[in-house]
Amino acid sequence: SFAQNNSNQASKLLTQYYAVKDALVNGNGGTASAKAAEFMTTAKALDAQTLPEPSRTDLLKDAANISKTKDIKKQREYLADFSDHMFTLAKTTKLSEMPIYKAYCPMKKASWLSDNPAIKNQYYGNAMLTCGKVVETLK
Repeated sequence: SFAQNNSNQASKLLTQYYAVKDALVNGNGGTASAKAAEFMTTAKALDAQTLPEPSRTDLLKDAANISKTKDIKKQREYLADFSDHMFTLAKTTKLSEMPIYKAYCPMKKASWLSDNPAIKNQYYGNAMLTCGKVVETLK
């Protein structure tokens, strides 16, 4: 069915977002850049019903910013907006059968999304991996 296929494509966005985030947790700027480029390819292929405005424009801009640099500090800054925009989309479009956890880092004043309630803070990587807490869960 077409609608089902669309939701699979939308869920692919979340999987690719997670791949970008995980690369940043691991401190791998090259992987984060490549995964952000994959995210853009998926986002561009989605129709306006599956990926409505302004989410499309916001997410493509965020992913482009991350893909254009391998500087992990910059990528981590861009991830804050990327995460907020993904959460906006996740509230209106079912991206996963699994819960989506929104975690918040009080030191960076920035959020991120995870498929796991365990905190792995990609804003600091290994320096402060467990800083933060889950503030919202989408089921």
